[in-house]
Amino acid sequence: MKIALIADLHANFTAFQAVLSDLKRARPDLIICLGDVAETGPQPREVISRLRELGDPVVMGNTDAQMLQPIETEEEVDEDRKRMEDIFRWCVEQLGEDDLNYLRTFQPHVEVDMGQGVRLVCYHGSPRSNKERIEMSTPEDALAEMLAGHDATIFAGGHTHQVMLRSYASSLVINPGSVGLPFVYEDGMVRNPSWAEYALVTNNTVRTHHGAGVGELRVDFRRTPVNLEALKAAVRTSGMPHADWWLRDWS
Repeated sequence: MKIALIADLHANFTAFQAVLSDLKRARPDLIICLGDVAETGPQPREVISRLRELGDPVVMGNTDAQMLQPIETEEEVDEDRKRMEDIFRWCVEQLGEDDLNYLRTFQPHVEVDMGQGVRLVCYHGSPRSNKERIEMSTPEDALAEMLAGHDATIFAGGHTHQVMLRSYASSLVINPGSVGLPFVYEDGMVRNPSWAEYALVTNNTVRTHHGAGVGELRVDFRRTPVNLEALKAAVRTSGMPHADWWLRDWS
């Protein structure tokens, strides 16, 4: 069985299309989206429409939940945060009731039996909260608390926009990176490279007549190029506020 994991699309339909085109060659049995679908980007309706067409499971991300219950912040924020909040409100305004109803179908976590004892547990931040961050630096005891109550061969989440592979007991904990807003940290700054990230989990393990598992369990991290000029054009014709500011970190 082969499962594609996509996360953090963030209303970037140009990047989403690039991933779906790449997946035509991979031909997964299932695509699981790990949440954060339609916020902070120029094409929220297009992303939701295409994702809904796929009909595959989607996890509820923190921004998906926030779009269903927008909360105005009362604290003082800097100019960049104000711009982000303007874009967020604009994204919410683009969605119709059908779009919002679709967001309401997203699940806290998705579990898949991949056969022969291989179990995949998917979430956004962690299985207990879509706001928690699981990183390479997360202490083992803190990770144990986040994953408590779930038994998996592979735990998979998004939220950090950073590709990750780490071991936990006899399991793997992975993050496929971000489709719509991949992060690269350089000299304390963040930039968005012109690629989209996702992962493939493949279980080719079979049982022999002795009951032993033979074969392989693979996790492949993928990057596929995104047409930066097409993305810029989509942003500038979308009507999204602060378009040039949003594009300044892309390279």
